[in-house]
Amino acid sequence: MASSSSSDVVPAVSKKLVGKVAVITGGASGIGERTARLFVKHGASVVIADIQDDLGARICAELGPEVASYVRCDVTSEEDVAGAVDHAVARFGKLDIMFNNAGIGGAACHNIRESTKEDFERVLAVNLVGPFLGTKHAARVMVPARGGCIIATSSLASTIGGVAAHPYTCAKRALVGLTENAATELGRHGIRVNCLSPAAAATPLSTGYVGVEGEVFEAVMETVANLKGVGLRVDDIAAAVLFLASDDARYISGHNLVIDGGISVANTSFGIFN
Repeated sequence: MASSSSSDVVPAVSKKLVGKVAVITGGASGIGERTARLFVKHGASVVIADIQDDLGARICAELGPEVASYVRCDVTSEEDVAGAVDHAVARFGKLDIMFNNAGIGGAACHNIRESTKEDFERVLAVNLVGPFLGTKHAARVMVPARGGCIIATSSLASTIGGVAAHPYTCAKRALVGLTENAATELGRHGIRVNCLSPAAAATPLSTGYVGVEGEVFEAVMETVANLKGVGLRVDDIAAAVLFLASDDARYISGHNLVIDGGISVANTSFGIFN
C-alpha cells in the first residue's frame, strides 16, 4: 500500500464518510479516480467500477484491499451494473453511495449535418443509460435499507448551449431530468439523488476531446472563464461530490450543482461590466 504524505491525512474528527460504502463508475481515472481517493481519505470503502482493468487494479492496490475493490463494469450493460452493486454489498456489506460518473465525449463533431446516428446512440448509451442503470440498481438495495445517496456527473452543457456536441449535450441535459425524477420517487425512501455539472477540467475525457494536455488545456479554459484567477481543477469537482455524498448535504436532493465559476449566468456579450 502506498504511503500517505501528511497533506493526505484527514483528521478522524473531520472525516465525512466513516463507515460508508460507495460504488464509483468510471472510477479508474479522472473525476472518478480523484473521488475514490478522497472518499477513502474520509473513511469510506469504495468499489471502482470501470473497463480500465489495469488502472482500476493499480488504484485499489494503492488504496488497500481492505477499503477498495475493483470490478469490471461496462455501464451500458445492465448485468455489469447490477453486478457492481451486488459486488459492493457482498464485499463490504451494504451500499450507501452510488456515483454514476462514467462518461464519454463522443466524436468532436459540432455540425448536426455531419453527426452520425451511431455516435449519438453510443454517447447516450454511456452517458444517460449508464446512470439510469446505476440509479435503478442502487435503488434496488437502498430502498430496503431506507436510505442512501445517488450522484451523477452531468456537465456545464446541461445548463447552456454551444459548449459541447449534440449527443453529449442531449445526454447531460436529460441526466438532470433523470436526477429530478428519481429524487421525487426515491425521497420517500430516504434516498437523496443529485447531480453536478462542472465546466471542463483537465481530465482524460476533456483533454482528449479538445486535443491539448494539462497546463495548455487549463490556459485555454482560462480564456473563457468568468471567475478569473481561480482555475477549475479535478480536485474541486471531487470535493463537490464529497459534499453531496456527506451529511453536510443531508437535506439536498433533486439538485444540479453547477461548478462553473459563473460561466452559465454571465452574458458577456453585452459587455456592461467590462
